[in-house]
Amino acid sequence: MTEPLGRLLTDLGERAVYDAVSQCSRCGYCEQACPTYAATGRESYSPRGRNQLIRLMIEGKLDDPKAVDEALSTCLLCGACRTACYAKVSVPDLVLEARRALRVETHWLVKRVTRMLVESPASLAVLLKIGYLLKRSGLSRLGRPLLRTVGLPALAAMDEGVAEVPSRLLDEELEGLRAEGEGNNWNYFAPCGPRYLFPRVGVATWKALTKLKGLGRHADNSCCGLFSYNYGELADARALAKRNIEKAESAGDEPIIGDCSSCVAFLKSYPQLFLMPSDAEWRPRAERFAARVKDVVEVYGEAVKDLPLGAAEGTVTYHDSCRALHGQGLQDQPRRTAKAVAGQSYREMPDADICCGGAGAFSFVHEGLSDEVLRRKVGNAASVQSSTILTSSTSCLIQLARGLRKYYPDAKVLHLSEFVARSLEERHGP
Repeated sequence: MTEPLGRLLTDLGERAVYDAVSQCSRCGYCEQACPTYAATGRESYSPRGRNQLIRLMIEGKLDDPKAVDEALSTCLLCGACRTACYAKVSVPDLVLEARRALRVETHWLVKRVTRMLVESPASLAVLLKIGYLLKRSGLSRLGRPLLRTVGLPALAAMDEGVAEVPSRLLDEELEGLRAEGEGNNWNYFAPCGPRYLFPRVGVATWKALTKLKGLGRHADNSCCGLFSYNYGELADARALAKRNIEKAESAGDEPIIGDCSSCVAFLKSYPQLFLMPSDAEWRPRAERFAARVKDVVEVYGEAVKDLPLGAAEGTVTYHDSCRALHGQGLQDQPRRTAKAVAGQSYREMPDADICCGGAGAFSFVHEGLSDEVLRRKVGNAASVQSSTILTSSTSCLIQLARGLRKYYPDAKVLHLSEFVARSLEERHGP
């Protein structure tokens, strides 16, 4: 586990962690916005409660600082509390800092994956393809008891919870599309979700951007570093960020467009990785990089007049990715897009802005709590009789697909890119 960041970028400027957490006045406006507090009613599972525990931990007033681990580990990092907070206290950043300060040893499998993302992403791709082959053959199901026996219950839960795996990864799919032509109107940043788990999303994004903005090119990027960042491997996160910044600098000044809102939000936060005096060279470079980054839902929202009507099959609704809404402030853009394409078939579902309980590996580590949040989300989608739920984040795609299979199989979930690309193909052809 690496050292904490020590300082954070807040709405009030750069602050030490203690100063940032002290901005919380404990008014409680955040509590009803917090999915884990709404599900449990426990003060320690609320943003206010977590802030208080973090403050006491920093002040050395907890007999056993590790006693706060449960409160910190159950935070979804959704950021809804920050949106509700008048002082804009960034609880997700504070929770991550506290997790790092606890010096909890990162699981060996997480460490291995983060190192492979830095040192050998090609080897990781090979291992994933082998795993996907076992999944499609049904053999992975036989290995779940063994995974639980050797201390990998989350991996067994992932195998059980994820029904769809690709036969080809995104880089393979993009080879053919890139051969058809590349330009310099935009740079496509391939997040790990579309790259390794949902290549169909990356293909849809590429096709939609090509039709809407002309020819672009693949950024040939590394992992954004969010996985490493969230699990305390800050050295790896910085290494990946520097790699992506350098590649972007050599590729001109065109927009950098990604199609997983969680990863895009992290790309926009790169300057926070470089606040120490030793990072003086990198901070302005990170700021220039972040200024070029766009979520694909932003692009669609800007091009809404060019989107044809006609991809709707039954009622369409939209679920806000937390990192699109709370991390980037993107609420109107995806809805403009969905309504433009779906027309009268679009219906807003209740509490569309509430987290679905996915949050990366959260749903596999805290299955009960995650499922409680998920059931509410699926119930809201069912209340408007939706047949298609649109979203923009990999975790949401996984979580909602799992919830729909379990509680509401009449509906399906799609990435907004898939919905847009289908509409454009119906109007203009492949």
